[in-house]
Amino acid sequence: MTLAKQGSAIYRPDLGQLVMEFVEGQQLAFIGLEVMPVFRTMKQSGSYPVIPKEALLKISNTDRAPRGGYQRGDFEYERGTFSTTEQGWEEPLDDVEAELFGQEAPGAAEMVATQRAWNKIMRAQEQRIANHIFGVTTFSTDANVASEWNSYSTADPVGDVKDGIAAFRTACGMLPDALIINYTTFLDIPRCSAVQNLLKYTYPGIDLANMNSAILAALFGVPRVLVAGSVYDSAGKGNDASISDLWSYEYAALVKIASGQDITEPCVGRTFLWTEDSPQNPIVEQYRDETIRSEVYRVRHHVSEEKIASRNSSGTVVSDISAACIYLMANIHT
Repeated sequence: MTLAKQGSAIYRPDLGQLVMEFVEGQQLAFIGLEVMPVFRTMKQSGSYPVIPKEALLKISNTDRAPRGGYQRGDFEYERGTFSTTEQGWEEPLDDVEAELFGQEAPGAAEMVATQRAWNKIMRAQEQRIANHIFGVTTFSTDANVASEWNSYSTADPVGDVKDGIAAFRTACGMLPDALIINYTTFLDIPRCSAVQNLLKYTYPGIDLANMNSAILAALFGVPRVLVAGSVYDSAGKGNDASISDLWSYEYAALVKIASGQDITEPCVGRTFLWTEDSPQNPIVEQYRDETIRSEVYRVRHHVSEEKIASRNSSGTVVSDISAACIYLMANIHT
């Protein structure tokens, strides 16, 4: 195990790489960074270009007369803003604990400490993104479904989503990239009579108890179904655990998701990562705290989760791209 000097933090990219490999190989049920993908920036805060909503789908005159010039675009980019903040967590590893781990698996103790710290950061980030997408104060509800999806005899999740896709296309001229649902909703959908009737013809002999998101995506006609299964303990320290969902089962959402590093691409949101401070995501550091005879493992990054929108000089939203890139359904669960 690597040891640090008192008060001197050392950079541990090896642990950062290991913890990310662990996260990618585990089913931690975090979907936030799939909904708001990372956009790397060299600035801690700043602005980014936003294509005005009216410039996206207008039909223009493309005629060119002999010896004449071509028509040209004359719209000007609007500006959105971001400001990243540092998010981090530390986990001490006492010398006695390290010795106990070391007897069985050398190096495992620092990996476990790093995983615990990164899990804290990821869970907090997941909550921020969930509040953006499923927060009733963030986006207006586009539709209340006629029958809750846990009313199995009357619910029609496929019909509701198909209606949502049609409305999504009318609102922004694009098709959604994903349907976001809570894990409880994921369990409810195959129990609906309307869904079962569709599945027995589409996938004869299917085991409904082992439904997966790929089959649901094909059934709904969307590229992906993102199942939000992450939870948190809402009870205060010292109280019995009270497990709650980070993503509410009251909502489902069709969303347009960024597919690359083109910041002007219309989408529901981005996670800005300040790369000058965070060359690796996450940054893992280690230092010695002799007062508690422990190696301390710090995991951190500098991020800002932002809905895509342009603002004028007074901060008022001009083009709310994010609102055009989501169709939020409510009344999903009784």
